[in-house]
Amino acid sequence: MSRTILVFGDSLSAAYGLAPEQGWVAMLAQRLRVQGYGEQVVNASESGETSGGGLERLPRALELHRPRLVVLELGANDGLRALPAAELRANLERMVQLSRQAGAQVLLVGIRIPPNYGPRYTQDFERVFPELAKQYHLPLVPFLLQKVALDPQLMQADGLHPNARGEAPVLDTVWPYLEPLLKKNHQSGASR
Repeated sequence: MSRTILVFGDSLSAAYGLAPEQGWVAMLAQRLRVQGYGEQVVNASESGETSGGGLERLPRALELHRPRLVVLELGANDGLRALPAAELRANLERMVQLSRQAGAQVLLVGIRIPPNYGPRYTQDFERVFPELAKQYHLPLVPFLLQKVALDPQLMQADGLHPNARGEAPVLDTVWPYLEPLLKKNHQSGASR
């Protein structure tokens, strides 16, 4: 098993509107180097990706990179297209199963959508992530944009994507959930 972290997401992880090195995933790779972790980070995120598209792409990515850890960050585009929450859940669940079958741990990343989709859909959508995390005993980042979504100074003009200043707080949101997995892997590293 390689020491690869596969970040599998959409524009929120693909540094949309920014230079790739300004994104939180590039910052993660840099932080791992600085802190002496040997993991390689592969960013297989694509702007505009949906959970359905991700499900089609994931088997190839797992085969190619053989990750030890998959950071699964999908759902925002499904929400913006008002995809039924049950369909989002089924797609994410299948990706969790495929990742585990490939020997990878999964860190699930939660997303929220703007309230203008109506309270029922918004709630159904947001519930997908904690319910899936509970069912599969997965660590969950509750909301990727927790520290930036409501601060216009940290968001691009579209109000959906962090700007360059907003990417570091996004990494700081993910890190407390990711770091324990890294430490656990390093403790069992020799045996894997």
